[in-house]
Amino acid sequence: MPVNFSAPQRRSTSDTALTRRRLLGAALAAGAAVPLGAVGAARASAASAPARLILPAPTGPYPVGTVALRLVDTARPDPVAGPGRHRELMASVWYPARDVPGHPLAPWMSAGALRELLASAGFPADAVQVPLTSGHRCAPVRRDGRELPVVVFSHGAHSHRADHTVIVQELASHGYVVVTADHTYDAFTEFPDGRILTPLTDPRYAMGPADFAADIRFVLDRVGDLAAGRNPDADGRALPTGLAGGIDPRRIGMFGWSKGGTATARLMLDDPRLRAGLSLDGPMLPAMAGELDRPFMMMTAEFTRAAEPAVAEFWTHLRGWRLDIRAEGAVHASYGDNQVLIPQLAVAVGMSEEELRGWTGTLAPARAVRIQQAYPLAFFDVHLRHRRRQLLDGPSREFPEVTFLP
Repeated sequence: MPVNFSAPQRRSTSDTALTRRRLLGAALAAGAAVPLGAVGAARASAASAPARLILPAPTGPYPVGTVALRLVDTARPDPVAGPGRHRELMASVWYPARDVPGHPLAPWMSAGALRELLASAGFPADAVQVPLTSGHRCAPVRRDGRELPVVVFSHGAHSHRADHTVIVQELASHGYVVVTADHTYDAFTEFPDGRILTPLTDPRYAMGPADFAADIRFVLDRVGDLAAGRNPDADGRALPTGLAGGIDPRRIGMFGWSKGGTATARLMLDDPRLRAGLSLDGPMLPAMAGELDRPFMMMTAEFTRAAEPAVAEFWTHLRGWRLDIRAEGAVHASYGDNQVLIPQLAVAVGMSEEELRGWTGTLAPARAVRIQQAYPLAFFDVHLRHRRRQLLDGPSREFPEVTFLP
């Protein structure tokens, strides 16, 4: 299904949920844009030096590598860019690595894209330093003799592909290849030639979950290229040693947050290459038809089955393994990097406790990180590696705040 940039699509209820928290205009569920927008330009002078933000390290036994790719879908014209241009996506591949000395750590997002994100929130460009990830740029891939399972990620609206790096690098540290992509025109993204694109607010170019799903379908094709030993990078830049031919196209899962969670459900219904899907508080709007017999898990916060009829309806169409959990005190952004980055910004700019709770709820950041690291890993281990994980069997003493919803 081609991306339809010309037809406005129904706003999901995630738009209104974030409006309740005073997010301005089009800034829907944006990774780092949420905390920055919360503070506002009025506090621009509160911090005398850029805040140092820190992401937690992954817990797996392997160091992590990462490489950025520019992907061009020649089957889809790009009406925004003009005649003769095709849809372009920036993607990152994360993977278990070896021999990492000499390979510098990659930033959370590019400095140029971060500057645009800051400006969009009315915040000075030097307010924060770009956090470093645990991913070593272009380090060789660690192989254990088998091709590696793959997970793809779809971000939320007006966000970016780095907004769930805690989960992404956790999976990579445990032996997964994880592919993330910016949904161009609904993301803050920077291309290798220096072009920086930001989310469009023109309703003529609105992107819905079906458009996100079309992007990820194209990404799955490029995963197939990698599995076959081909380099999908449009500029032909060298891949890390061991990546081409090192992944298993028969073991692919997907997860997404908010609109990306809905896109995960849509693509699971349409594309049998996906063996398992995980939604992080996806509103499941517009409503979807069809029955799904492959494993699907929901980590809900605000868009629970009790609160959102579309989520409840989607649940009834799950005919295979299914699970719905919720962490007490979680809000829409709690299952992502926001939950650990916002409190750090709160200290830097003097955000009140009440304001902070409006963005992060009452789920403690350290607990949120552990939940993010544990539950997605357990889900994909069970359904892509066929490893037993008791964590998914029911309530756990280790995670008393996580409820299994019947």
